[in-house]
Amino acid sequence: MTESPASASPVQAVPDGDVGFVGIVTRAVSWGLDALLINLAAIITGLGAALVLSIFPLAKNAQPALEAIAGVAYVLWTAAYFVAFWSTTGQTPGARIMQIRLVTPSGRRVKPLRALLRWVGMNLAMVPLFAGYLPIVFRRRGFPDWLARTLVISAPQMSLAETRRAALQAARDGSRQPPAAILPKPAPLSGEATDGRTQAEGVASPPPAHVADAPAAPEGGPYR
Repeated sequence: MTESPASASPVQAVPDGDVGFVGIVTRAVSWGLDALLINLAAIITGLGAALVLSIFPLAKNAQPALEAIAGVAYVLWTAAYFVAFWSTTGQTPGARIMQIRLVTPSGRRVKPLRALLRWVGMNLAMVPLFAGYLPIVFRRRGFPDWLARTLVISAPQMSLAETRRAALQAARDGSRQPPAAILPKPAPLSGEATDGRTQAEGVASPPPAHVADAPAAPEGGPYR
């Protein structure tokens, strides 16, 4: 059976009309910023470890073992950096600055296993001479995205300063709203019970029943 050209190609073309395609320059700048942060953290950690070892000197034959441990720690730190950011927000700090995001072909968040696979592909694409990234120049998926089946898309967003400015403006607009009007309490209706007694506004209360039913006194009083 003859393979189709699409299946035989090591990379897959980006769908036509994909306005979110990210070029190689933007990706390179994002990757350079991430590499700067990774190496800066590694240098600070290395200086701290060297300071501790200077206080507690070790034997000379332990030097190769320490270098091997440092190399393994650097690789693990680099992998954890990319996998953690890709599988949570889809953006490393460099990608956030360049306003790009890593997603699945359906536009969903990348899972950790797929993020790890892409990191492996990212390192393999560097050999030889970053050849695995060459298809991006022709608007096709690079080797890391082809291997992990991911996409790098444009993700415009407000900067931190703009976000804070918008929050302050919303709070300021909310404080300008007039307070709710306080309506007076309605007066009790005629005949409404208040404190256990029957009162009518402007009308005298009827006399008690035993007073109303009592016989009238004879004219001139009870005694003549």
